[in-house]
Amino acid sequence: MNRSRGDCTVIRHVEIEDLGYLGEALEHAGISPDYVDAESLPDDRHVVGVGSLIVLGGPMGAYEIDRHPQLSSVIDLIRASLAAGRPVLGICLGAQLVAAAAGAHVYPGAHGKEIGWAPVQLTQAGLDDPLWAGFPETFETFHWHGDTFDLPAGAELLARTERYIQAFRLGPVAYGVQFHPEVVPAQLESWIRAYHLELERERLASEDVLGVPDPETHRALAFRFGENIARWMGEYPR
Repeated sequence: MNRSRGDCTVIRHVEIEDLGYLGEALEHAGISPDYVDAESLPDDRHVVGVGSLIVLGGPMGAYEIDRHPQLSSVIDLIRASLAAGRPVLGICLGAQLVAAAAGAHVYPGAHGKEIGWAPVQLTQAGLDDPLWAGFPETFETFHWHGDTFDLPAGAELLARTERYIQAFRLGPVAYGVQFHPEVVPAQLESWIRAYHLELERERLASEDVLGVPDPETHRALAFRFGENIARWMGEYPR
């Protein structure tokens, strides 16, 4: 398949967590991402020559390799992509795996889980970063995570909430994003059904879980982020 801006392999951990709005933006830019299930990585030879790499989220922890041995293969793939200077984007669990591949510690967050719609604050480095061009300094987006990580050595902090790191850049073309800019309404409904036990536990602890989103604003911001990703892939084809 010919693509206008290079190949893009997407590592998916669970079927219900896909590219969402980001996929729409990539397709609009002429990029057709190839999904590869994380569990098939050890036997999936075609990812060896991967160009751009996107690693999506999932309910497991990056440190749970004993329970989910496929995570070791994902970390190896990310590490190889980083070493080769290929564009890498990690979302939620994917961001934690990028941090782990870069040698940072990933662990359960001491301040509890962030689930729902909440503001993210860009740092000055984030405001200056091309991936966040057109974003306001503070914007509302969707979160569903309980783990966090230390900033990898040499990484630039791009965004945060009061509790946790939310985005970082490692070198010129590798990014980790802890929140979920990609989530579409149908996707969120699937998550609520699949992860309802976790959600009920969190609702007992907080009245703010899931909150009240502004769908139009979120879609506009998520699509802008996807367009920026497509531009970033075009600037750094591999």
